[in-house]
Amino acid sequence: MRMYTLYIANKNYSSWSLRPWVLLTELGIPFEEKLTPFQGGTSSSWDAFREFSPTGKVPCLHDGDTVVWDSLSIAEYLAEHHAAVWPADARTRAWARSVAAEMHSSFQELRSQCPMNCGIRLQLHTISPALSRDIARVQELWHEGLKRFGGPYLAGTAFTAVDAFYAPVVFRLQSYHLPIDETSQAYVQRMLALPSMRRWYDAALKETWRDPDHEEETLRQGSLLQDLRAA
Repeated sequence: MRMYTLYIANKNYSSWSLRPWVLLTELGIPFEEKLTPFQGGTSSSWDAFREFSPTGKVPCLHDGDTVVWDSLSIAEYLAEHHAAVWPADARTRAWARSVAAEMHSSFQELRSQCPMNCGIRLQLHTISPALSRDIARVQELWHEGLKRFGGPYLAGTAFTAVDAFYAPVVFRLQSYHLPIDETSQAYVQRMLALPSMRRWYDAALKETWRDPDHEEETLRQGSLLQDLRAA
């Protein structure tokens, strides 16, 4: 049996790390986790991350001598060895890949105004028109997938990579109390109840690392209501 090694950063902050981690965990694919915290700000982590990642970024997957970086590339590499990563039906798979790729390349306002910080609850100073458009587009995609393929996941009855790619959005919606409709809220709650998501969240709350860059970026966006993390 092959054993992957997945290199990630802080669970509280690292949205890109969450994608392959939750995919591997939810699908029951064995892997070893290697967590290296951000070191004194994201810009100074490059040297430490370069020890295992060609780009000096996370996530990075090692499969023996094969090194795969970038969350989308990791998902596609895993799909070559595990059929459950993407939907079996070709049309459904095409939709799921497109929606995952859109998440990978878009939603810049959502990323910048709502950086992932699992353990906090924050009221935004304002919701800009650009952020509203991002939230609306996420909901449009979720509605389309749930209606077209019948749910309870975005591409049908099974959790696949497309759900993994929106897992960080689920945590952002929770942290920033972003306005969403009932259908989207039901999907958020379904995702938060997954064993893999609960494991990630519980571990994130237990982390005592604080990265100044991430903390400052978060607190610039609004008023802190709660910090649920371990002291």
